[in-house]
Amino acid sequence: MNEKEIAELRRRFRAEKSQITHVCGCYVNENREIISRFDQSLALMSQEESGKLLEILRKTLSGTLEKNLLNIAFDTRQVAEGEEHRLLMDLRRSELRDETAVEAFFQRAIASVDMEGNYLILLASDAYDVPYRSKDGERQDDASSEAFSYILCSVCPVKQTKEALSYFVHERQFRALAADWVVSAPETGFLFPAFDERSTNLYNALLYTRDAAQTHEQFVNAVFLAAAPMPAAVQRETFQSILGDTLSEDCSYQVVQAVHDRLCSMIEEHKANHVEEPLTVSKGTVRQVLQNCGVPADRVGAFETQYDGAYGESADLSPKNLVDTKQLEVRTPDVSIRVSSGRGDLVETRMIDGARYILIRAEEGVEVNGVPVHIGAETV
Repeated sequence: MNEKEIAELRRRFRAEKSQITHVCGCYVNENREIISRFDQSLALMSQEESGKLLEILRKTLSGTLEKNLLNIAFDTRQVAEGEEHRLLMDLRRSELRDETAVEAFFQRAIASVDMEGNYLILLASDAYDVPYRSKDGERQDDASSEAFSYILCSVCPVKQTKEALSYFVHERQFRALAADWVVSAPETGFLFPAFDERSTNLYNALLYTRDAAQTHEQFVNAVFLAAAPMPAAVQRETFQSILGDTLSEDCSYQVVQAVHDRLCSMIEEHKANHVEEPLTVSKGTVRQVLQNCGVPADRVGAFETQYDGAYGESADLSPKNLVDTKQLEVRTPDVSIRVSSGRGDLVETRMIDGARYILIRAEEGVEVNGVPVHIGAETV
């Protein structure tokens, strides 16, 4: 799925556009016991309440692709005869009215969700008459290309607020507010099936994770019988380690800067060209940069070998997961320097009188602890 397709579905979870008639779910305590089940009709809720519920569900389609929104793929055997895929299909086909399937899903999810305290599992079903789009991209609301039927799951912590003091303006009085339990934004969830090329793809699902450092491996394995994608934060740490380990003494500031700048420029070009499909890079992209920097062939080969071992052979990654597009950081045990992306040229490394130095060109606007300072002319 691309960003436009996700945004198109996300708009379905607004009160004025939603066709969702009910949301079912269960309330789970810290002992993994269901203490309440519900099938809530949105029509019987106030507009404010239904709006807040839809907002929680909508957050399961928020965040950044390849960081918070991750593709989960089923193989052909799973689609044909897999128990996990069959259960998801039963939920979708029945529009969550198959109580046996709903209960089986709850038990499967509860056994795998690793979350402290109480939480809610929310399930919503929707059927979307996908508006037809002509070749020039014009949307025709009076013509539907297909009906996209899907389910959305959100797993939300339920947290206790603190006691507080509030001032009631109209009564001109202070009153104590008791501690209460509130539903927080979802930690994880998923969309099934995927909405690829604005059409149903039963071979894929879209996983949501609020924290890009986690991909909820047990939950993914229980619901999809699939390996969870490597978290974005781990992808970056792994990439940095591979560069440092394989290039060894050839891993200079100039090489790392060149890799950073190349990936950042690809991200900028992709954004400027308004390309809908997510941007990915392969080891070949990095290999070309390393070769251009004069890194020996054996070091480049070692990089490729470790890349395959860490990510999988022929793996494509999002460059946003590998570099910080806002800054380049130079760090020693005692000093940390953050350089705006694209201005790595302001920094250079030198050996002076046998000592290693990091030099920063500073023409004007230099401050120390917020105090403007003047750098005088060099004296001999």
